Order: sequence, then C-alpha cells, then structure tokens
Amino acid sequence: MDILFNETSVQLFQRIFSVVFPLAAIAALGFLYARKRPTDMAVANRINIDVFIPALIFSVMASSDFRLLDYLPLALGAVVVALGSALIAWPFCRWLGVVPRTLLPPMMFNNSGNLGIPLLVLAFGEAALPAAIVMFVVSNLLHFTVGIYILEGHSRPLQTLRMPIILASIIGVIFSIWNVTIPEPLFIAIEMLGQVSIPLMLFALGVRMTDVDLGQWKLGLWGTILSPLSGLIPVLFFQLVFRLDADQFAYLLVFAALPPAVLNYMLAEKYNQDPDKVAAMVLMGNIGSLAIIPVVLAFIL
Repeated sequence: MDILFNETSVQLFQRIFSVVFPLAAIAALGFLYARKRPTDMAVANRINIDVFIPALIFSVMASSDFRLLDYLPLALGAVVVALGSALIAWPFCRWLGVVPRTLLPPMMFNNSGNLGIPLLVLAFGEAALPAAIVMFVVSNLLHFTVGIYILEGHSRPLQTLRMPIILASIIGVIFSIWNVTIPEPLFIAIEMLGQVSIPLMLFALGVRMTDVDLGQWKLGLWGTILSPLSGLIPVLFFQLVFRLDADQFAYLLVFAALPPAVLNYMLAEKYNQDPDKVAAMVLMGNIGSLAIIPVVLAFIL
C-alpha cells in the first residue's frame, strides 16, 4: 500500500510539474529578459489583443466540432464565479481599508487569458481549449461591462461589442451554428496566428512581473489569498445546483482559482483607482498562483 501510495504521489507530482513548469518557464524567461533589457510590451500586447487572440478564439469557435450549447452551463458558471467573488470579497473592503472599486475588480476578473488558457490546455489537453476560450470570453465581456461600471459608474456596451475579441467570438459562433466551411489554407493561416497568442501572453506576464512594488505587500498578500477563495466558493455552490460533468467542473475549478488579470492594473491606472494597490494584488497574486495552482490541480487530477 505504501509503495502504491508513493508511486501515485510521484506520478501526481510529475503530472503537476509537467503542467506548471512550461508556464513558469516562459513567464520566467520574460521576466529575466525584461530585467536585462527593459522591454516595452505595449505594441506586442496590442497586436496580441487585436490579432492573435481573436484568431485563436475564431479558430476554436468556428471549427466543425465546436457546439455552443455544450458550453452554456460552463459560461453561466464563469458568470457566477465573477459575480459571486464580488459578493464574497465585499465585506473585506472595510477590514482591508480599501474601497470596493479598488478591491472588487481584481477579485472578480482573473487571469483567464495569459494563464488560464495555457494552463487548461496543458492540464487537460487540446479538448479543454474550447472551454478555456468560452470562459475567457465571458470574463472579458463582464470585465468591459460590469467592471467598467464599477470603476466609472457607467459602461459602454456598444464599444465593448466592437472589441476584436468579442467580434471574433460572435463571428465564430455564427460560423459554427451555420456550419460555414472555411477554405482549409485560410483556416490553417488563422490557426497559426492564434498559436502565437498563448506563449506571447505568458512572456508578457513575465515582463509585467518586473514592475512588482512591495510597498503594498500586505494588501497584495491578502489579495493572493482572497482571490482564489472568493472564486472557489461560488463554484462549489454552483455545482450543487447544476451538476456539471466531471470535466467541466474541473475546468471551472481551475478557472475560479486563477489569480487577478493584469488588465485590472491597466484599467485601475486608466481610471486613477489606486493603481499601486491594484498592482500589488495583481502581481503578488500571479506569483502566489505558483503555489495555489498546484494545490488545486492535486485535488482535481
């Protein structure tokens, strides 16, 4: 029994290491490169958001084997994670000495792009890519509607619908529903563009880590703990009601445990909403995820 347990433990460790190491290695490369040569990723990030990520989303959603109805419960679960995280995090605002507009967005909107997509693919294989894309799109749609409303007091739905990521999602779903056939050479070209997005997201995340400010380390530490907890609790209640299948429940658990999205810092800076505090939560949360994600994977795998 002890031998079997030890072999099982070693296999589990190897599986988790094989998932986490490639992500950490690419992000670390971005960090080390930016430390040696100060790097402005603004142009690369804009191209990724405008071209590569939309190409990835479209190639997945427009494929013949993508069935939107299969992922509606998962999309609803992603909504519950975001809104449920806000409800759980709200009472902590006064205790941590921050206003809701500062704390809630980083707790609600996680790193489902830079980290979530490659993590799910490495952990569960290419079959998890459509699920990762669906949750990423839902998170972004909520971020640019509900999230902007929290920061600014109103949102711009029409402006959100014009975003390349959202447009690619809508067009991809239409192509899938109507079974529109795309010429294979064109589809391959779109897929190749999409393949650029994942390693570029990880590399950009590493570059962003060079901006870590330890001045707000206490708030950053609490955010590192609160972010996954505020996401995982709603998932457990959601599962009691909707009974997702084992695979989708696992995907949603990983999604809920992800650290805050880097976009939270960018928007906090844009709207002058305590960007130093948000940066601490985002950056320390992503560093802390190196310890949190393996624990979640150990529970799932």
